[in-house]
Amino acid sequence: MLIFDGDYPMADGALRMERDLTRPVQEVRDTPEWKHRQGGWPDAETMATLPEMRKGGVAGALVKVVACVLKPGNDHGEYRSGETAYAAAMGQLAYYRILHAKGEARILDNRGDFADHIRTWEAADDHDGLPVGMVLGMEGADAILWPEQVREWWDDGLRVISLSHYGVSTYSHGTGTGTTGGLMPGAKELLAEMDSLGMVLDVSHTSDESIRQSLDLFSGPLLSSHQNCRALVPGERQIPDDLLRTIIDRGAVIGTSMDAWMLFKPGIDWAGPKNRDIYSREEITLEDFVDHIDHVCQMAGNSLHAAIGGDTDGQEGRVGAPYGIDTVADYQKVGEILAGRGYSEDDVASIMYRNWQRFFERWLPEAA
Repeated sequence: MLIFDGDYPMADGALRMERDLTRPVQEVRDTPEWKHRQGGWPDAETMATLPEMRKGGVAGALVKVVACVLKPGNDHGEYRSGETAYAAAMGQLAYYRILHAKGEARILDNRGDFADHIRTWEAADDHDGLPVGMVLGMEGADAILWPEQVREWWDDGLRVISLSHYGVSTYSHGTGTGTTGGLMPGAKELLAEMDSLGMVLDVSHTSDESIRQSLDLFSGPLLSSHQNCRALVPGERQIPDDLLRTIIDRGAVIGTSMDAWMLFKPGIDWAGPKNRDIYSREEITLEDFVDHIDHVCQMAGNSLHAAIGGDTDGQEGRVGAPYGIDTVADYQKVGEILAGRGYSEDDVASIMYRNWQRFFERWLPEAA
């Protein structure tokens, strides 16, 4: 069974954490620690590399550029100014381009290329040597310095944008730091520019009020790349049922996140320090993960809106993933659990990759 991962912040691991993700995952895990590393978590916890994705049948991913500005009162953000966030995000974009140029990956910025890529993977018995497909997205829009600049990003191949990451961003309140506000100045203009281009709006990491205000302003395509269900796990980082129902009605696909923080049933204090010592890894299983997929299916009345949105290696790697996940290849276990719960083969295929396939083949632009 093929897989399409709805959230993989790959370039962050490659650039900020200095990982060669063209190598086998065990080689990356065994790499001696790099003393000049800018931050992050140990190489030994790495879940995904391009060879491991091929091994696991992961045909592609919505890969992210992530560059956030540190705001007063918020401890999240890697950069002090929009200018440096822009430059860093452009560097991440360049990383994806060089993988494309070398044949390691294939940037899928139009519907024809996406369809051709999936056909190639479906027809292959052996995925070794095939490029991994990449739709380019931005997590938090701080790197867009003024609304009209989004056209530059579009021309460079970016196709998906979330307005915020953690805390208050340039364009909206986000989640995970106790913020509850809505859109910021400039958001209305940015959403209008995105609408005119056909850019997809990702509602993950965005406060409830910001989502509600965005939906009143934005008429284009929506997705939620990596967001779980508040009905099952409390916390502002999760999506409540009323908003879940609204975005389903507008055709969104919702990627369930592999982040154990978002699967811990009692919930955590997202506004306070997060400490994984509050639970053991063995407490959070893939059954918990599939509960959220199932909830989306029950809300929709079908299997056409639920998907995988791994936040792969964005949750600090293996230590932050559910028990039973060692590498991205273990995402195949999700299909087995769904089948064990009575989901049909077609339903499982929809959740594993076809829902993302249908979404992007509908909403990506025609080839230039």
